[in-house]
Amino acid sequence: MWELNPTEAYDAWQAGELTIVDIREVGEHEQTRIPGIPLIPMSELSERIDELPEGALAILCRSGERSARVTQYLTSLGTCGEVANLEGGIIAWAEDGLPIEGSEPC
Repeated sequence: MWELNPTEAYDAWQAGELTIVDIREVGEHEQTRIPGIPLIPMSELSERIDELPEGALAILCRSGERSARVTQYLTSLGTCGEVANLEGGIIAWAEDGLPIEGSEPC
């Protein structure tokens, strides 16, 4: 499984080389979110899989655990491009000082 730390993911996203997709649930997203990152909750992923963008993806959750499972799932399908797990999730993202909206994740 391919993994990116938050700074690597942010740099690739800013360069247009990567799309980050948030798979947390709506309530989590309302509390803390990354501006410009689409939300496709894990609970809705199977019905919304066609909404995943083409190209390289990084999957984001709270701590990196759910996103690791989703990354493995998407990789096993073989229908997406490169799929990476964003290590440490939004908690690590915020700890690295990268932009968030809302309250600090806990």
